Amino acid sequence: MMTIPFKYIVRSLFTRRLTTFITISGLALVVFVFVAVLMLANGIRQTLIATGSEENVLVARKAANGEISSIIPNETYGIITSLPQVARNAEGRPLATGDVVAVINLNKIGTDGGLSNVTVRGVSPAAFELRPQVKIVEGRMFNWGAREIIVGASIERRFEGTQVGQRVKFAGDQWTIVGKFETGGDGFNSEMWADVRQIQDAFSRGSSSSTVTFRLTSPDALPDLQRTFEQDNRLQEFEIKTEKQFFADQSEFMAVFLSVLGIFITVFFSVGAVIGAMITMYAAVANRTVEIGTMRALGFRRRSVLMAFLTESLIISVIGAGVGLFLASFLQFLRVSTLNFGSFSELEFSFALTSDTVIAAIVFALLMGFVGGFLPSIRAARLNIVNALRSV
Repeated sequence: MMTIPFKYIVRSLFTRRLTTFITISGLALVVFVFVAVLMLANGIRQTLIATGSEENVLVARKAANGEISSIIPNETYGIITSLPQVARNAEGRPLATGDVVAVINLNKIGTDGGLSNVTVRGVSPAAFELRPQVKIVEGRMFNWGAREIIVGASIERRFEGTQVGQRVKFAGDQWTIVGKFETGGDGFNSEMWADVRQIQDAFSRGSSSSTVTFRLTSPDALPDLQRTFEQDNRLQEFEIKTEKQFFADQSEFMAVFLSVLGIFITVFFSVGAVIGAMITMYAAVANRTVEIGTMRALGFRRRSVLMAFLTESLIISVIGAGVGLFLASFLQFLRVSTLNFGSFSELEFSFALTSDTVIAAIVFALLMGFVGGFLPSIRAARLNIVNALRSV
C-alpha cells in the first residue's frame, strides 16, 4: 500500500498558517489549564509529604480528621513514650514530642487582605531533634516558659504583624515574635511555633497533646509497634502512621478536590479546542480537494488519505501540548497559598511539574487532536476521485 510522505503532511500545516496558529493556541490554552491544575494538586501533595519523615511515627486519635481535632491525654503520652520501640536521646529521654496544635486568625498582607487561619504549634525541645529541617534564619529561638514565638518564613511573608520583634495577640495574651525559621518549603513553613506548656495554658488544654510524634528505634520496629497498639486496651482509641504518611493523607482530600474541579473546567474548555481543531481540518479538506483527488488517482488508498489528515491533526495537538507545557513550566517559580482542608489553616506551596503530569498532558492533547481530526479525515478519505478532480 502506498503511504503519503511525512514531509508532505508537515508542509501542509504551513499552507494554512493563520488557522493552524489559532488552533494550536486554543489547544495550548487548554493544556496550560489542565497542567496548571495538576501542578497545583501535586504541589500540595509534595509540600505536605515533605513535612513528615519516614523515621518518625505520629500518633493521633482515630476519630480525628486532623491534628487540631485530636486529643491525647497526658497519661496516654506517658504510656506511648515508655514503649520499647521509642528511640531515646543521649540523656536517655524519649525522643518524642507531644505537640499541641491550634488555629488563630491573622490579617493577610496586601490590598485584598482579610483574615485567614494560621496554625500555632506548641512543641517540646525534642521537636527540633525530630525535625532537623527547622532552621532559625532570623532572630533567635524562643525561651522556654515565656510567651515568645517563632514564625515560619511563609507566615512572615503573608501576614501582617508577624515580623521579628513584633507582637501578636491570641488566646487573650500578647506573644512576642523572636525568630523566623525556614524548613525548605514544607508544611511547617506555614506555622508558628512556641513552648508547648505555654500553648496548653493559653488554650486551656491542661496537660493533653494533639498528637505524639517520636523516632523509632529502627524502621523494623513499626510492625511490633502496630501490634502493641492493637492489643493494648489503653491505646486502641489511637492510630499510628509514619509522619510522612500522616501528612500525605492530610493532603489527599484537598488535592483530589482541586484535581476534579480543575479537570471539569478543563473538559469544558476542551470542547472549544476540539471544535477549533475540527474546523481547521475541515477547512484543510475543502482547500485541498484537488490534491486529495490527485493522490487518489495516483494510487493512494482511502486509508492513506485518512491517516495523512489524522496525522496532521495529531501534529497540531502535539505542538499545542508543547506550547502549553512550556508556559505552564514557569508556574514552578510561583508560590501560592490556600486554605488546607486538613488543618483548616493557610498553607503555602509551589506548583510542581512531574513526569506523570507531562505524560497526561500529551495524552490529553492527542485525544483532543484525534477527536477533532477524525471526522474531517473520514470526509477526506471518502471524497470521490472524479468529483474531486472536477473542482479544478
